[in-house]
Amino acid sequence: MSFLLGLTGSIGMGKSTTARLFAEEGCQVWDADAAVHRLYARGGAAVAPIGAVFPEAIVDGAVSREALKRIIEADPGALRRIEAVVHPLVAQDRARFIDEGTSDILVFDIPLLFESGGEAGMDAVAVVSVDPDTQRARVLQRGTMTEAQFAMILAKQMPDAQKRALADYVIVTDDLEHARAQVQSVVGQIRESLRNA
Repeated sequence: MSFLLGLTGSIGMGKSTTARLFAEEGCQVWDADAAVHRLYARGGAAVAPIGAVFPEAIVDGAVSREALKRIIEADPGALRRIEAVVHPLVAQDRARFIDEGTSDILVFDIPLLFESGGEAGMDAVAVVSVDPDTQRARVLQRGTMTEAQFAMILAKQMPDAQKRALADYVIVTDDLEHARAQVQSVVGQIRESLRNA
């Protein structure tokens, strides 16, 4: 049995980079966002069921995120209907990853882990964190979102302090080497506990 480690943190906290650091330590990583991309791609499991509910969301045989955004803006109730299709498919994808996983530690990169109650299925949770100014600068540097969009996403996410309080491990991502050292420490602690189990 593998150890299931949830990895979460608010937008701009360095979660993707931290997930890569876990992979470098020999952990297999399941990425919730990547799973949704697979489901939405041409031939993906979400294409037909989403198309049945919102035919206008299908473009070139794939689910268009842009079209979904427009649908949700026009009809706030649409999000619940989309989630009713996508969440069970994501759960199946995650379950398959657990069944097929071969490393001693499986890491689950899930942005809304606490918000969705997903921590219940994990053996432990690591939260990535950084100061608010660094977080804001990182997000706005990407050039993919406005200050207002950033504020809207932050408002939907559990506050960083609350996530840190709920976490088993906190990884501060102020710089790469510091983050790497903390990831190595977490992996070492978990492997030690597995040896002593």
